Amino acid sequence: MQQLDYNRIPAHVAMIMDGNGRWAKAKGLPRTAGHVEGIARVKQITEESARLGIKYLTVYAFSTENWNRPMQEVETLMNLILTNLEEEIFIKNNVRFRVIGDMSRLSETIRKRLQDCIDHTAANTGMTMVVALSYSSRWEITNAARQIADEVKAGKLKAEDIDDECISRHLTTGLIPDPDLLIRTGGELRISNFLLWQCAYTEFYFTDEFWPDFNVESLHRAIIDYQQRQRRFGKTGEQVTNEE
Repeated sequence: MQQLDYNRIPAHVAMIMDGNGRWAKAKGLPRTAGHVEGIARVKQITEESARLGIKYLTVYAFSTENWNRPMQEVETLMNLILTNLEEEIFIKNNVRFRVIGDMSRLSETIRKRLQDCIDHTAANTGMTMVVALSYSSRWEITNAARQIADEVKAGKLKAEDIDDECISRHLTTGLIPDPDLLIRTGGELRISNFLLWQCAYTEFYFTDEFWPDFNVESLHRAIIDYQQRQRRFGKTGEQVTNEE
């Protein structure tokens, strides 16, 4: 913690929480045990992120591709999300809750529980936690393209007015700033259809730790690594240094 520069905490951190099943298998446990431990880790990382002053934390909880997993595992995951979506953690840490993804594929019970949590935390003024649930970036971009096409067809938007900002506004992330840092656990070196548009200039941090092993110290290491990088956004290093 002494190495952390609190003046350079990333405003938006995105996380791909990978490795729950492999963590459980390595310990001779059922995959569901890994998901249970993974949920506990989400709570810990949420609290620490809020304490550090991170403004937005986006976690990849369930992708559209995850619907292809065995139905028993899908049901277990959904039940865990439903039963562990405790408003206490959001209220105690002044965290505002949001969700992105294809809600049409979720049950009415889960959709209502999610909306209740969104409504009850709307007045919170601290960190915003965004849960990507039944989400994929290709679905999101396709959906945005359809919305824009409908607006052009209805005469609400001119084709020549379609630019980067226009597309960003039509994404599920809306006015949320792009991630500064994306962390992926589990040893895989890909971003798996997650925030493809938003991560154009995001710094990536990959770790071999499985998500249930990723703790507060792990988060600190990722942020320290991020703080040692120079973000150039297409400029030269000299230009960035002179601007600083």
